[in-house]
Amino acid sequence: MIKRALISVSDKNGILEFAKALHGFGVEILSTGGTAKLFRENNIPVIEVSDYTGFPEMLDGRVKTLHPLVHGGILGRRDLPEHVAAMQAANIPNIDMVVVNLYPFEATVAKPDCTLEEAIENIDIGGPAMVRSAAKNWKDVAVLTDASQYADVLSEMQSTGGATSQATRFALSVAAFNRISNYDGAISDYLSSFNSDNTRNPFPGQTNGRFVKIQDLRYGENPHQQAAFYRDLYPAPGSLVTAEQLQGKELSYNNIADADAAWEAVKSFDSTACVIVKHANPCGVALGATTLEAYSKAFKTDPSSAFGGIIAFNQPIDDATAEAISKQFVEVLIAPGYSDGALEIFKAKANVRVLKIALPPGGDSAWHKGRNSHDIKRVGSGILIQTADNLEIKREDLRIVTKKQPTPQQMGDLLFAWRVAKYVKSNAIVFCGDGMTLGVGAGQMSRVDSTRIAAIKAQNAGLTLQGSVVASDAFFPFRDGIDVLAEAGAACVIHPGGSMRDEEVIAAADEHGLAMVLTGVRHFRH
Repeated sequence: MIKRALISVSDKNGILEFAKALHGFGVEILSTGGTAKLFRENNIPVIEVSDYTGFPEMLDGRVKTLHPLVHGGILGRRDLPEHVAAMQAANIPNIDMVVVNLYPFEATVAKPDCTLEEAIENIDIGGPAMVRSAAKNWKDVAVLTDASQYADVLSEMQSTGGATSQATRFALSVAAFNRISNYDGAISDYLSSFNSDNTRNPFPGQTNGRFVKIQDLRYGENPHQQAAFYRDLYPAPGSLVTAEQLQGKELSYNNIADADAAWEAVKSFDSTACVIVKHANPCGVALGATTLEAYSKAFKTDPSSAFGGIIAFNQPIDDATAEAISKQFVEVLIAPGYSDGALEIFKAKANVRVLKIALPPGGDSAWHKGRNSHDIKRVGSGILIQTADNLEIKREDLRIVTKKQPTPQQMGDLLFAWRVAKYVKSNAIVFCGDGMTLGVGAGQMSRVDSTRIAAIKAQNAGLTLQGSVVASDAFFPFRDGIDVLAEAGAACVIHPGGSMRDEEVIAAADEHGLAMVLTGVRHFRH
């Protein structure tokens, strides 16, 4: 039975309603500072902790709850006679509930103008101490660390006459320790990012990964591997982890990896786009006036690879598009929305996983664009961390180095091809034309082999490469790649440049009558 609760919250959201409900159960409420003042102003009976302990708050509020009457009341075990006797001898009453959310350290350091001094002042000491004490003694004490927990706890108290179950207290304890871990991790990340000269390093001296499990998976990349799916503690809006699954089988490890590749690619386009991914590589990408046109063009690139693929759109899917998609075997569909008719069509294929993801709202930061700020890769007993490849090339950034100039139409296709190449595994070669991919060569050890494979795929799909444009994710080390793409029928090529043999490569382009555009930036994707 909850008879006494200590409430001290930084975030006051929902606390008045919660405290009023506790008072209705006959719970005595202890509180501190601003929280106690809020309760008094709203006629909720409250005892100030300083009055309760007989020790006034001091050091600008830094010391107020660090007292035996507080921690003894929280930590004392009701099932141990020696604890009960010691508390009675010291006149320490039980505290049955602790409601604490911590100083807003994460929000404070997220401000671009945050100073070290301001960050330090937002490191909570008494709050985590109370939370840890209550979480450790979960068999006797309920600890709440987030406003989202209030309603369920009150509902249980209503059904039990003012008590909480052991199962609820244990779940609250786990949530509390997770909150403390995340809080301490954020402090460690921030403070260890400072260099000796007080400047900040984008890569802290210690990194504390903080992820929340979404679900256990049936298996990993292969059936003999175990796996689970986690999200960032604070996921970017419009990222895959925010998806709502509307129908279909449970997502597999490979589904999730491929779906992320498709969604990241398709949401990078401003115009209506469709991306089809197979084994982490785009096998068809296209723009269109409608989703149906974009899908039809993307599918033409490589119909055989599209079989059993992941299809993503950056616009809602209508009935006509759904009808066309239903004619092929697809593992996962992703879009910001679906017409009622489209959902009815997909119901006939109950195993198809249909995901709905809202596009990110936009904004200046990578986070607001739904992008990761950093990429992480596991290597042996360590990790590699890098800033994410979020650089966007604009037309004014390009440098034309050949005698032949690309037409405005070709320049548009070159930029389209360059964007697609960013999402293709290296070595990447992408043939495009009229806002669609024509042939994709991916993941080869030799760039010239990627070029040959892309041309072969276009031929197999019955697509002509005459007058096409080509994007290469990195420079051409020799002229042989230019010879192959020219022989295939390409008219323009875009790549970073920067090879020791750039002059030889440019000369080869001039020899074949190609237009060549350099970006000065590469997009390796391993």
